[in-house]
Amino acid sequence: MSPEVPDAVAARARRLLEDIGPGDSPKAALALLVAAIGLLDDRPDPLDLKIAAAAMTEMREAFQVFGPYEDIPKVTVFGSARTQPHDPLYEQARRIAAMLAERGWMVVTGAGPGIMHAAMEGAGRAQSIGVSIRLPFEQGANPIIAGDEKYVSMKYFFTRKLMLVKESRAFVCLPGGFGTLDETFELLTLTQTGKGLPVPIVFLDTPDAPFWRDVDDLIRHLLVERGLVSPGDTALYLLTDSCEAASREIDRFYANYHSVRYVGARLIIRLQHDPTDAQLAELNERFGHLVARGRIERTAAMDTERRRDDHVELPRIRFEFARHRYADLRALIDVLNDMAPADPG
Repeated sequence: MSPEVPDAVAARARRLLEDIGPGDSPKAALALLVAAIGLLDDRPDPLDLKIAAAAMTEMREAFQVFGPYEDIPKVTVFGSARTQPHDPLYEQARRIAAMLAERGWMVVTGAGPGIMHAAMEGAGRAQSIGVSIRLPFEQGANPIIAGDEKYVSMKYFFTRKLMLVKESRAFVCLPGGFGTLDETFELLTLTQTGKGLPVPIVFLDTPDAPFWRDVDDLIRHLLVERGLVSPGDTALYLLTDSCEAASREIDRFYANYHSVRYVGARLIIRLQHDPTDAQLAELNERFGHLVARGRIERTAAMDTERRRDDHVELPRIRFEFARHRYADLRALIDVLNDMAPADPG
């Protein structure tokens, strides 16, 4: 439960907001100011105050770095900092990044050596964004992105992981150590629980050195068989050793599906193509268990979307989502993509 905010704190926040200007999201802006003033009013421990201030400063800087590229699709590449240029994994990372950059994607990495350097080498400086972590035993950004306006250095892992995940519409995970596994399993957790948006997640190996195959075995034998995750959760990622298959998975995910958002209890799915009556009936038959009340139906842009000019030109479907079984939501998106008209080219 949120701490109770004294009236005096809320009043000070409102006065300050009037001086600054409310911007496009006055409710969120007021909530931010109330939280900040309330924190100061609590007289916190100095360390707690330093953590809060540093985290806010880092997020502000990172938002400024990503802001100019808001409308460009981004893919985050995870992988080991220890991978050497002679390792086949290095070339695999370089190649998948180059393939996606050619398709217009910007490539986001942790800006370090190894897989991160390889991916930025493949994408090129102009289509790379770096979010590094300051560690006592690392030297900062790799030479591809060092000094670029699209690079930000962060003190905390949690703020860094926020930016590596928040801005991207696809993820490619190559082999790595504790950090890579941490990032990958947090990504799976966010997707499984609906805290993150539906996205394509690719586990990319090399043909002769399986890594993710062994992780997949662990998930299936230690987690699924013990009932610790659902069998359908393994559909949240694609396991492959082919850059072509990885690229196809990402392209296919957006063949028809565009994005989602919630408006109250309703889930709005924006599409490239309006479903036919027969397709809508199929969706209701196959995925009716995801609907808490009513049916899956076509809809125009909602008032909230119109006020923010939020892709109002796209066709939509909506339903009251039961907010469970997010792997089945991914399956629904796959079916929607299969319903896209064939590309005449």
